[in-house]
Amino acid sequence: METSATLEPELMPGYEPPMPTEPEGLYEVVNGLVVEKLKVGAYQIHVASLLFRILGHFAWTNRLGNVESEMLFLLEQESGLKRRPDLAFVSYERWPKNRPIPRKDAWNVVPDLAIEVISPSNLASEMIVKIGNYFRAGVSRVWVIYPLEEQVYVYESPTTARILTRADRLEEPTILPGFSLPLGELFESGEEEAT
Repeated sequence: METSATLEPELMPGYEPPMPTEPEGLYEVVNGLVVEKLKVGAYQIHVASLLFRILGHFAWTNRLGNVESEMLFLLEQESGLKRRPDLAFVSYERWPKNRPIPRKDAWNVVPDLAIEVISPSNLASEMIVKIGNYFRAGVSRVWVIYPLEEQVYVYESPTTARILTRADRLEEPTILPGFSLPLGELFESGEEEAT
């Protein structure tokens, strides 16, 4: 009677062990751990969506690059750091227009601009770490938007930020030449629903 030997999967030629299980929803990978993104409020989503439309249209019509929403970026190959800013701008200088975007879980490019829209569930300490990650990876600017406070923190480094209010214009001449958004148009003066 013949017997057949079976190879254990890890001994098979070309076998690659499976990646750690990643959740169905939105997540990031930090220090080798999968971290699910917290839920966001309706007004914060509205502000992010409005900025996505405005910024995306500007970048497209001026042939500057791509504006992405909730894109997972591989920021550090060695550590496997993957971050998912609420919005991001990737210039055609960093990723040429005709170069295909990889069909993987994460885009292996560092965006020029990362944008975070703050919800009540966001912790300040987590945001400080995230801003540091962005700059160490090579992001040029980080915008942190506080919709309820109607403020935008424009970070030029992890320790240098300009604070804009609804009376100011959001501009980024080195990354988005010609872009100018009155923040009063981004922050609606909507009132709380009557109960």
